[in-house]
Amino acid sequence: MAIADRPRLVVGVSGASGVVYGLRVLDACRELGVETHLIMSRAAALTLSQETGLSVAQAQGHADVVYKVSDVAAAVASGSFRTLGMIVAPCSVRTMSEIATGVTASLLTRAADVTLKERRPLVLMVRETPLHLGHLRTMVKLAEMGAVIAPPLPAFYAKPATLDEMVDQSVGRALDLFGLSWAGVKRWGEDVAMPGAAQDEI
Repeated sequence: MAIADRPRLVVGVSGASGVVYGLRVLDACRELGVETHLIMSRAAALTLSQETGLSVAQAQGHADVVYKVSDVAAAVASGSFRTLGMIVAPCSVRTMSEIATGVTASLLTRAADVTLKERRPLVLMVRETPLHLGHLRTMVKLAEMGAVIAPPLPAFYAKPATLDEMVDQSVGRALDLFGLSWAGVKRWGEDVAMPGAAQDEI
């Protein structure tokens, strides 16, 4: 399959902790044959160095197409550029808030705004805790606009044995929202056995 014929997913990586989520999204999409279009914020480059030791160039090597965060004339800034949607992994509160206002100052948030206006899935893996009322109101506003708020939370029923397994479960569940089924996910009733009938009597 030629790269032009592959489904496309826009991947934003903000400066929040958890840059590994964005990297694993890129890796998962490569396994699934999905063309990735990566936008990293300036703060993401700092987080990348602190949390992984990778250079920006090494991280960009996980993607098919890479854009400068200042390139507001890039293909992904236009709704006529067809994609499956966009995921921001991880998504900082600043990025989330900028998307919610519609005042987009970078390609990352502009691409997210385009995704919303085109009624395509926008998945925000928000990384912050605890949340104050302003955060929660911003999330409500985004949900009302059509975004999906998908914090990367551990699924203990999947009995993860490593941090990588916990990351992969969250990434895979986020990709489910685009109709992409990745092998990194353990599914209830399929890979994970449901409790026996006797449990119903407890």
